[in-house]
Amino acid sequence: MSESDRKHVDGCAIFYRTSKFVLLKEHLVEFNQLAMANAEGSDDMLNRVMTKDNIGLAALLQIKDSAFDNVNMDSKGCLPLQQPLLVCTAHIHWDPEYCDVKLIQTMMLMRELRSILEDAGQSLRNLHRRTTCEANSIPLLLCGDLNSLPESGVIEFLKTGQVSADHPDFKELGYKDCLRKMCLESDALIGNTYTHPFRIKEAYSDGVMPYTNYTFDFKGVIDYIFFSRQHMSVLGVLGPLDPQWLQDNKVVGCPHPHVPSDHFPLLAQLEMTLPNGLVQRR
Repeated sequence: MSESDRKHVDGCAIFYRTSKFVLLKEHLVEFNQLAMANAEGSDDMLNRVMTKDNIGLAALLQIKDSAFDNVNMDSKGCLPLQQPLLVCTAHIHWDPEYCDVKLIQTMMLMRELRSILEDAGQSLRNLHRRTTCEANSIPLLLCGDLNSLPESGVIEFLKTGQVSADHPDFKELGYKDCLRKMCLESDALIGNTYTHPFRIKEAYSDGVMPYTNYTFDFKGVIDYIFFSRQHMSVLGVLGPLDPQWLQDNKVVGCPHPHVPSDHFPLLAQLEMTLPNGLVQRR
């Protein structure tokens, strides 16, 4: 890729510990391509969503049996058979004036995650006889720069699993027909509501992070870690930078010589609840 091209493309990465996981499948989510494929009948989908070069990245991992070596149990037969785990990160469009684009990109992302599990379902069922692959049968970790505040339609959709087709973030633009068709194809439309099947919650409780993005003219929470609440629970999270340190060092915005990014790192320690009541710390 040329130097000039690098300035106009988006990138995400997922790193995993090879001693603990095996990569079963990787999937690139190109929102502009999905917008083009679902734009029939909507100029706004073409002119607003398709023109944004943002991506998501998903990895379907298989947890190695060796990852459970420190589980306290009486019988090795209690171990789950090669437990799968779906990990996803995404970078959603940044501009506050395009809250419609943010929400539609997020809807597309959740649709793609469901599709990944459906496509992998049969092979996983054949390989691990006890494993089902409905959307909520496999643990999910979803994180990234969602460029959306906690009260936005994006976060409402992710946390509740639904958003009204009349949500103000759609800006009353011409999306209804194409979104209705897109959601009908994935069984994600209930009445006038768009849905997704994942039951997820935030790793960070409200108020723990006063901001995840810290610039001179904007400070707010726009980065998130979500996890499937029926499979995991939070043991702890990395807190914010000390406000007094920021004040003492006159850090009024980032990047800064001492803070190289305007986004502060998020880190969560989770425990995974396994069959038969076993718990494995990750």
